[in-house]
Amino acid sequence: MKIYIGNDHAGVEMKNQIVEFLKTKGHEVINIGTDDSHSVDYPAFGKEVAKKVVENSTYGIIICGTGIGISIAANKVKGARAALCYEDQTTILARQHNNANILALGARIIANEKAVRLVDFFLNTEFEERHKNRVEKLNNQ
Repeated sequence: MKIYIGNDHAGVEMKNQIVEFLKTKGHEVINIGTDDSHSVDYPAFGKEVAKKVVENSTYGIIICGTGIGISIAANKVKGARAALCYEDQTTILARQHNNANILALGARIIANEKAVRLVDFFLNTEFEERHKNRVEKLNNQ
């Protein structure tokens, strides 16, 4: 599966660990984020990942210090459903109930190992069709 990943300077280390994990699972990872610690602005990365995810009907992962700002940026793209998740259960529910197509993570909030676990949950949880009408309403706003 093709997965887009984007990050600001705060998320470089976390991104690298996630990319390594995804490649061991056989995924094609497209890096849209920065690769060094020089300060950059997260909105462009969130928006670009969201555009690619929507255009290609796939998944994305976005990372900034808290995950808040980059998720706000991503959710401005019609069809993007970025979910900021810090725990296993919210990650699972974001997929099951909201058909989230982008996982937002906070590099200054959670450990890299936990982030990798959340990515695994995100990619391996199926959307529950009983929530289809609600998701359609999200898509049409």
